[in-house]
Amino acid sequence: MKKVLTNITDFIGSTPMIELRHVWNGKAKGRILAKMEFVQPGGSIKDRAALQIIKDAYKNGKLTNGQPVVEMTSGNMGAGLAVVCGAMGNPFIATMSEGNSPERRRIFNALGAELVLVPQVDGTPGKVTGNDIAGAVEKAKEIARERNAFYVDQFNNPSCVTAHYTSTGPEIWNTLEGKIDAFLASIGTGATFIGTSRYLKEQNKNIYCAAVEPEKAAILKKGYVENPKHIIQGTGYCLVPPLWDPKVADEIITVTDEEVKQQTRLLAEKEGLYVGYSSGANVCAAVKLIESGVLKENPIVVTVLCDTAYKYSEL
Repeated sequence: MKKVLTNITDFIGSTPMIELRHVWNGKAKGRILAKMEFVQPGGSIKDRAALQIIKDAYKNGKLTNGQPVVEMTSGNMGAGLAVVCGAMGNPFIATMSEGNSPERRRIFNALGAELVLVPQVDGTPGKVTGNDIAGAVEKAKEIARERNAFYVDQFNNPSCVTAHYTSTGPEIWNTLEGKIDAFLASIGTGATFIGTSRYLKEQNKNIYCAAVEPEKAAILKKGYVENPKHIIQGTGYCLVPPLWDPKVADEIITVTDEEVKQQTRLLAEKEGLYVGYSSGANVCAAVKLIESGVLKENPIVVTVLCDTAYKYSEL
């Protein structure tokens, strides 16, 4: 690591890994290790994708100096893009459902981004649905046309997968010197799971990769949605992500709101990790995976702590 950074984007990636020793009393033995993605400048794992997207857009000529950038966000990608665009001199406009937490609005304002709030379609505050996201997407496209802005389109942008294939996956593999039995991550765009799993499986095809979904919005696992409302913001949008690659998923694990709340509280109280509900979902699923017995005895399971809880009202 450089002793003195010359640009905030130099701090994106290379996150530390921590072993979670106090958040479960498993019937089966195993180790749960987590990448601390919340320590990044924008406060989440989305910083990786944000940087890759902007770098690739400059490289392929889709983005020029001073050109505006616009994207729909639930908060994390927007914060990451605000950091990266600010550092590179591109104005950033975020469109976001009103159902996302007010804390995220303050972050965008502080980082110099322009925020356009979009009314919810069928969600409620704190529970953003796929239809809510679709409304924010349409607003982002409209702004891109009106202002000649670069539209990020994270759900369809392959740079998101590239970010994790070239950074998250290799970091995990190298840190553990290949001693990993399983990886899992919750699904929003699916990029973290797909890019990381694809890299890890190329190194060792026997690494077990599991995706995580809300129990009643598990469209990948069940093929249908019972209830689009859940607490895990940034995931479970009740749609099959356009970037989805079923070949890298050995299993899909579902978690309930109550399980996620309990595990998230335990991460804060027992581990000192003040993280969001998607992190709680990932750890909850890791516990379930170890206790299922599908892995070898005493496995090493790796996941990600996606973002900081400072972005949430209810945590």
